[in-house]
Amino acid sequence: SYAEDINATEEQTIRALTLSHLTSIYIKQSLGRLSALCGCVVASTGASSALVYLMGGGYNEVCAAIKNMVANLTGMLCDGAKPSCAMKVSSGVSTAMLSAMLAMNNKCVTSAEGIIADDVDQSIQNLTSIGRDAMTETDKLVLKIMTCK
Repeated sequence: SYAEDINATEEQTIRALTLSHLTSIYIKQSLGRLSALCGCVVASTGASSALVYLMGGGYNEVCAAIKNMVANLTGMLCDGAKPSCAMKVSSGVSTAMLSAMLAMNNKCVTSAEGIIADDVDQSIQNLTSIGRDAMTETDKLVLKIMTCK
């Protein structure tokens, strides 16, 4: 793991995992139980915040990483649990690291671009609104495609 690679202490590792889980829980509670949005988006956003913490970043860098994640992975569809989900997990992991590294270098997608807002919470709400509300028809169509094969 990244924590092992950088020789993080047990306390640092626990704090990073806690931040990751709390970030993911916060996003998921707004998203709802079922969504056409791939769960990797939520999990990898939490992972990105943990990576920033382990890299020595603070609140501003965590916010930047979350915005970078939202800008990059929003729209990744869930089309059922299957072996090819590993590719989506790989995309999530690599995007989490990229977003964290960008944030640590003061690089963040701005509110002039897409669904990103100045406020990280609003960016998260924009993500979850898309996953919860806007993707309802997408979910129906994906299910139809899967059941008609």
